Amino acid sequence: MTSPKLNSDLQRLIEARHHDPFALLGRHPQDDKLVVRVHLPYAKEVKIVEGDLPLQRIPNTDLFEWRGKPKQVPERYQLSWRDSDGNEYVAYDPYCFPPQIADFDLYLFGEGKHWHAYRFLGAHPHVADGVSGVLFGVWAPNAERVSVVGNFNRWDGRCHPMRGRGASGIWELFIPNLCAGDLYKFELRSRTNGSVFLKADPYGQHFEMRPSTSTIVAKPDTYAWGDGAWMEHRKSLDWLHHPMSVYEVHLGSWRRGWEGAFINYRELAHQLVEYVKDLGFTHIELLPITEHPFDGSWGYQTIGYYAPTSRFGTPDDFRYFMDYCHQHDIGVILDWVPAHFPKDAHGLARFDGEPLYEHADSRLGEHLDWGTLIFNYGRYEVKNFLLSSAMYWLEEFHLDGLRVDAVASMLYLDYSRKEWIPNKYGGRENLEAIDFLRELNTVVHSEHPGTMVIAEESTSWPQVTRPTYLGGLGFSLKWNMGWMNDTLRYMAQNPVHRKYHHDLLTFSMLYCFTENFMLPFSHDEVVHGKGSMINKMPGDEWQRFANLRLLYTYMFTHPGKKLLFMGTEFGQGTEWNEASTLDWYVLEYGFHQGLKLLVKDLNRLYTSESALYHFEFEWQGFEWIDCHDAEQSIMSYIRKKDDDFLIVVVNFTPVPRHGYRIGVPRLCRYTEALNSDSHYYGGSGVGNGDVELIAEERPWMEKPYSITITVPPLGSIVLRPEPLPEPEPAEASAEEETPTELAAPVEEPATAKAVASAEPAPAEAETAQSQ
Repeated sequence: MTSPKLNSDLQRLIEARHHDPFALLGRHPQDDKLVVRVHLPYAKEVKIVEGDLPLQRIPNTDLFEWRGKPKQVPERYQLSWRDSDGNEYVAYDPYCFPPQIADFDLYLFGEGKHWHAYRFLGAHPHVADGVSGVLFGVWAPNAERVSVVGNFNRWDGRCHPMRGRGASGIWELFIPNLCAGDLYKFELRSRTNGSVFLKADPYGQHFEMRPSTSTIVAKPDTYAWGDGAWMEHRKSLDWLHHPMSVYEVHLGSWRRGWEGAFINYRELAHQLVEYVKDLGFTHIELLPITEHPFDGSWGYQTIGYYAPTSRFGTPDDFRYFMDYCHQHDIGVILDWVPAHFPKDAHGLARFDGEPLYEHADSRLGEHLDWGTLIFNYGRYEVKNFLLSSAMYWLEEFHLDGLRVDAVASMLYLDYSRKEWIPNKYGGRENLEAIDFLRELNTVVHSEHPGTMVIAEESTSWPQVTRPTYLGGLGFSLKWNMGWMNDTLRYMAQNPVHRKYHHDLLTFSMLYCFTENFMLPFSHDEVVHGKGSMINKMPGDEWQRFANLRLLYTYMFTHPGKKLLFMGTEFGQGTEWNEASTLDWYVLEYGFHQGLKLLVKDLNRLYTSESALYHFEFEWQGFEWIDCHDAEQSIMSYIRKKDDDFLIVVVNFTPVPRHGYRIGVPRLCRYTEALNSDSHYYGGSGVGNGDVELIAEERPWMEKPYSITITVPPLGSIVLRPEPLPEPEPAEASAEEETPTELAAPVEEPATAKAVASAEPAPAEAETAQSQ
């Protein structure tokens, strides 16, 4: 018997080239009859369960057909089949279900206005007409055919080709009987050259542990959050006028478990929260935990923009991490990378055989320095992908903010490149990226009040942190890279030469309040041969630690939110290495212990004194006493809020300055709130200790009063005003005498010891200063 000749559509279906398998497979009325057609590679025999109706194989193919009366087969029917190994299967036919993704979602996605595209793209456990399964969706407009492959169909792209949703470029397929935990990828066939390749799901929410690259169907979010009080408080929190001290962490190298294994998110939550709470930090910033294939990228070359990396557990494990932090009053910020993505074959690069997420022209679409590709921000669907990713992390994991990496590379078309294409006005500004950043900030701030979007932006681009309606980019905060670089350049100088570089310190006050700045000593400063923070400091061991204590005190009293990278708080000696843990053993030594205690006390002082944090972005919070003493490398200034103030004096030379006169704004007594040179921190103990610092009615430095102090070597002191003691009565009997009560200073456990341990130095002649 001669085999019937297949029409071209069926032939393309068998060859896995057909763009619309639903036109051929499933249940189709034909005249007054019904045709049920299935394509089941590996099946030997197939029947429809309802009615026990056998299907006939079309000779020499894996196509099976049944023809009969329409009433014999319900609209949603099950198939039963046996493979060549004798295994039997029963499942609903995926091709008997109508489209599941709403037209409205497709419309918003195409307009670039769908902020929750992750809810219908990717893989989601789903119920269709009472049948449970998984709904898959992917955007691939240049593909001729897209299939779902996985451990449920022998990774064979012929088994589950997807339905194209017209001009939207979206493909979808509901596969009954699948569930959370199944492994899958998308197999795509290029319309241009017919090549077939596998891709991980761009919207995947759970991935295999590297080096495996499959996506895992994530289970529905049923986590019972316990951070309601934190989330409600965050909505109304005026974070601009609250303290913010951030501990930047790379989870893979902060600590490791037994035999160097990664620690689960849940255990990390307990260990990390205990540590940062003890040190007084208010927030944790995580280097990217978005799924990434290469450990050496530190997470900055992302594949899974919707997936917490499986190195440390499941998405629910990360939800627990966030929940635990919030319940212990620790905020969490995530490093997020919308600037570029890697070229890994299973990732976003040429996703459907053509440049899709990236530009086709390498002059626009590639970072040559990093070997990565640049997003095409002008394409609505790409913008949707990134906006939805930002919303996903904030909504599904309750993150308190996003730190946007490499913003400068997004803003400039000529960033680190010799060949580039100007914008339509002939300029170097990336207009599409600017629009994207403004929309990102507008959407995040309107939908999630109290969250922050922080820019790592290293140029002088104006109004980065000003509202979009005023022409700004709309970020909450900007890393002050200028302050960081100038300060580290200054600190690297031998103290004898610092007087020639005094302007590196004072320059920051010319622009300090033009943006909402964060002062970062981040991971970028302790890698790639730059040396650790302690080894950036000049001098012998004592001087290096004194310099670093001085630097941190200067940082915590300078306007701006604070950020320290892990290990810098105790003076790790080696550069950071993502492949090994921090050198915790150095905390057995006194200098390292003292530095860590100083950071703890600086956090306590900063978070308890509104003069240090309330006006960090306005001139009302800062006033120079003297910025001109370059000869002795000393600066003095006031941090203030209304009538509350602190006086800070910093000495960047190893020479103690006795009898040093400074102007003060109030006639009162002054006491040391903190001395970075205290014995308690490993210093020399030079300071004012129990010396009565009573202001004199002697104008100095344009202030109505002045005091004479001792300024420690390579040290800083913070002075707090206190009321003058009331004079004792002129005549009083012993029985009538009562001790005069002095106003008690704010208690800081470690600071109190630090001040007590600072020994008073003998008074000497006043240092010559200009008034």
